[in-house]
Amino acid sequence: MRVFKFGGASVKDAEGVRNVLQVLRETGTEQTFLVVSAMGKTTNAMEAVVRAYFEDKEALSGALAQVEEFHTRILGDLFPAATHPVYTRVRDLFAEVRGFLAWNKSPKYSFVYDQVVGYGELLSTAIVSAYLKAEGLSNTWLDIREYIKTDANYRDGNVDWDRTQEAISELAGTRELFITQGFLGSDENNFTTTLGREGSDYTAAIIAYCLNAESVTIWKDVPGVLNADPRYFDQASLLHHISYREAIELAFYGASVIHPKTLQPLQRKEIPLHVKSFLNPADPGTVVGKGKGISPEIPCFILKKDQVLMKLSSLDFSFIVEDNISDLFKLLHAHRMKVDLIQNSAISFSVCFDDKYGRLEELLAQLRGRFKVVHHTGVSLYTVRHFDQQAIQSLQNGREVLLEQRGKETVQLVVK
Repeated sequence: MRVFKFGGASVKDAEGVRNVLQVLRETGTEQTFLVVSAMGKTTNAMEAVVRAYFEDKEALSGALAQVEEFHTRILGDLFPAATHPVYTRVRDLFAEVRGFLAWNKSPKYSFVYDQVVGYGELLSTAIVSAYLKAEGLSNTWLDIREYIKTDANYRDGNVDWDRTQEAISELAGTRELFITQGFLGSDENNFTTTLGREGSDYTAAIIAYCLNAESVTIWKDVPGVLNADPRYFDQASLLHHISYREAIELAFYGASVIHPKTLQPLQRKEIPLHVKSFLNPADPGTVVGKGKGISPEIPCFILKKDQVLMKLSSLDFSFIVEDNISDLFKLLHAHRMKVDLIQNSAISFSVCFDDKYGRLEELLAQLRGRFKVVHHTGVSLYTVRHFDQQAIQSLQNGREVLLEQRGKETVQLVVK
């Protein structure tokens, strides 16, 4: 079994869906499991629906209507005959969203988020599956929520591997083409859960692990894994091979091509991960697997924008030691801050983190009674793996460096 994952950029419009068909015709479809993300920026649009539900009910209908119009335009391009059954299927899915928003009584944002945002993947896979069938490519649509089981940690579900393995194993041994959703799972009460943003890569890895797949291929709009994001860095170069260890390091520091959770299940069974271009499917792309380091051996640049840098100092010049640091991490965890860098001295502690859930002011309020707090918002964190002096100088040029940390292989700079 091979597992293919197509992200939102690959199915952002009707032409993208047609290209998926072309890729499958070039690669073959036997014993293939297709994982598809929401179309284009649908996840962002569905997040706007959730925000309107909680903050601006008058905008709710219009926010959801925009999502429906977007998918209807794609349907019109792919299926000129409006009598095709997929139109009814898509209308039914939107009716389910409206029904949930009408009867829901839960005030919990994360719960509502998962029940609503997950429809992006249900819509995209319904459309892709119907189009492939219309073009003569037989396939079976699956609801991944029946197979990937998680706890009730909404927006970042933890996989119940035993239940998931048991369910997915039922699909082993078949030769058909399966199509299913990325990003989604369900809890013990069958409510939808999500695996975190960009979790479709993780979905592909979960399926591959449970089916002992021969490979996973992530189809992107780039030629493979690059040593830098071309949106922010000039002259990005293709990495031909990356070891599991190196890829996990890059993912940990925030490389956007591979989801941080994706590599762990693949590494445990030594399942190779291919990252290839859906525009040029015959090109070799990047292979992540066994081996040493990266090839070619060049600096790798990672940028995280809109970070928070916070420096804490003791009010009485006492040492910041283990008990203080333990309390600090408990607070960071309680406020769901994603820590990306820490540095401490005898009487100060600096931390750079992502305020993903907008809870910075709550955190600051709890810290100011115990520490002197200085913080900067909107800073950028640059990480360079396998750095050299030229790489560091290129980042320092014209920028104010607020904090620098170096190790043997990695340097990190927080800049304004």
